[in-house]
Amino acid sequence: MNREQILKEMGLGPIWKLRQPPKKQKGTATEAAISAPVDARTAAIAAMGWDELKQAVADCTACELCQKRKQAVLGIGDVAADWLFVGEGPGAEEDERGEPFVGQSGKLLDAMLAAIDLKRGNDVYIANSVKCRPPDNRAPEPAETAACWPFLARQIELIQPKLIITLGKPAAQTLLQQEVTISRARGQLHDFAGIPLIVTYHPAYLLRNLPDKAKAWEDLCFMRKTMQDLG
Repeated sequence: MNREQILKEMGLGPIWKLRQPPKKQKGTATEAAISAPVDARTAAIAAMGWDELKQAVADCTACELCQKRKQAVLGIGDVAADWLFVGEGPGAEEDERGEPFVGQSGKLLDAMLAAIDLKRGNDVYIANSVKCRPPDNRAPEPAETAACWPFLARQIELIQPKLIITLGKPAAQTLLQQEVTISRARGQLHDFAGIPLIVTYHPAYLLRNLPDKAKAWEDLCFMRKTMQDLG
């Protein structure tokens, strides 16, 4: 599939050119990671390797989301990836298959990755803020996000990505620990514990709001340029 075909899949006709990216604004970066208390569970997760982490996620009963899940979804991809994409939480198909971003939103995410010469599993890891499906695909509640946070924090620590991309508002707010408006947060570099972070739209949102696909293309160009600058 060539670049024009990929852009057509994303719903973009012309080749959109990135405007000069906005300069990083002072005061928008977080000073540190999530300010959660370090209890025994958090400390134990922080010492886990991948096999232990996978089992801990599968067995987790730390919040009510475990009651109706079919399976928890840890994430998928290259565990030494430079690129880390973080979404909101599993949907119905993800809950069924045990993999993040499948179905139509996954198809669009794969097209977005291909547009900047990336491929799922190849120097790319995909995770979610919460590992179990919220009922009716609602946004995760704060207590659910807090319960899952040690798992995502450990994934980030193990992967050591060069760049984090948050897909949608819940993921951005989880990592930046502040209220986020995607339209205001996109187009600039944020910081998560010393790792550059870029905010963009969730693929499911783009499927419902086609005009914003042009903005998503700008974000993709900004991501690629940022990674090139990181070397």
